[in-house]
Amino acid sequence: MTIHSEDPFATPDALRSPVRRLRGRMASTVTLWTAGEGRGRAGLTVSSAVIADGDPGHVLGLVDDESEFWSAAEDTGRFVLTLLGPSDRQLADRFAGLMPAPGGLFRDDWWVQSEHGPVPGADRTSAGCSVGEVRPFGWGLLVAATIDEIRLGTAADPLLHHRGRYRELR
Repeated sequence: MTIHSEDPFATPDALRSPVRRLRGRMASTVTLWTAGEGRGRAGLTVSSAVIADGDPGHVLGLVDDESEFWSAAEDTGRFVLTLLGPSDRQLADRFAGLMPAPGGLFRDDWWVQSEHGPVPGADRTSAGCSVGEVRPFGWGLLVAATIDEIRLGTAADPLLHHRGRYRELR
């Protein structure tokens, strides 16, 4: 058995999109976007998000228009953006569709339902958002949302995504 330092199934560098390679060189904070309630809950790992200060504040993000998350957010007009930390790697992979989720994405009993959607655990930094302008942008949707409420949990280092891997601040 051979252990590879790289993904043996990855697309060779010469065949990858230059835009995707540029984006991969930009470290991004990993967030979890969730919407809906009960059986209609859905979520998506998002690392292409920007917070814009103002009165009110806004969030801009790129999401997959065919995702279950987007269907739920579009239906409710609301979602929760939760910051993820270094201990959330498996949670991020689960909601990115990179890890199996037997029992469903929301199988754990620590989810707390807010008026904007489900939040993973009680002591998280998250923002309840209302969907505003949405338009096709690149291969996804550019979602502009108003931040309705902010819950500041215990300050923790962010989980970062850089060059296809999770990273931590050091």
